[in-house]
Amino acid sequence: MAVPTVPIERLGVCSWSLRPESGEGLVETLQGIGLPLVQLALDPVAERPEVFGGVITRIREAGMEVASGMLEAVGEDYSTLESIARTGGVRLDEHWPATRERARVAAAMAGEFGIPLVTMHAGFIPHDATDPGREIVLDRLFEIANVFQADGVKLGLETGQESAATLVEALDELDHPNVGVNFDPANMILYGMGDPVEAIRTLAPRVVQVHAKDATPTATPGTWGAEVPLGTGAVDWNTFLPEVLAIVPAVNVIIEREAGDDRAGDIAIARRRLTNHGAH
Repeated sequence: MAVPTVPIERLGVCSWSLRPESGEGLVETLQGIGLPLVQLALDPVAERPEVFGGVITRIREAGMEVASGMLEAVGEDYSTLESIARTGGVRLDEHWPATRERARVAAAMAGEFGIPLVTMHAGFIPHDATDPGREIVLDRLFEIANVFQADGVKLGLETGQESAATLVEALDELDHPNVGVNFDPANMILYGMGDPVEAIRTLAPRVVQVHAKDATPTATPGTWGAEVPLGTGAVDWNTFLPEVLAIVPAVNVIIEREAGDDRAGDIAIARRRLTNHGAH
């Protein structure tokens, strides 16, 4: 049986995985990695122009493309599953105005530079359709989706915080043409929200981008699983990748690594596994 591979022209890396200290340093590291696409964290570009100003132009001048951007909601606390359930995405009233303003700035930047997609964590969407918190989250997501739509930019919601079934129900309820799914298989495992292969089969018609990341499940319910180098975790890449490659229209695959001390090395391993494919 032929092993699945991702076409190199559709493969990229998340800028924040590289923990850049400057725009110049980011471009230099990206050139060393040698992938054609980048998902760029937009908040540092907007909020630290003295450090990251002009980085989009530099990335393009170096022969790469910014395939998408990333928006981080204000005040998120990832220290525990409980803390991120409480603070993630658009849920907290106290941070909503600041998050909405960040979204406005990110949408304007993406629109100006022709970045077609920006992804974000929506926050935990309550599974119970009668939970009043669900309507609050969906109303705020609808508002953000309108902001991005006005600038001609698609909004992608990151998977993981809820099951695929709950996300489908929420997206049907949201009913916004400008919203898709940024599918992260590792997040499904980290949050204990189901099998990534079954989940992408459910969500495939809505997927606009995929993160290539791997993880192992927790042995203690209510705690985080562990992110691990791609190919060493619980994601069945030989089964998962054909599902990704079958999505129409075709989507980009962006390598993300948020743990470990050798991020560039782990990203290089992921690149080799996804293009030559030695993953299990």
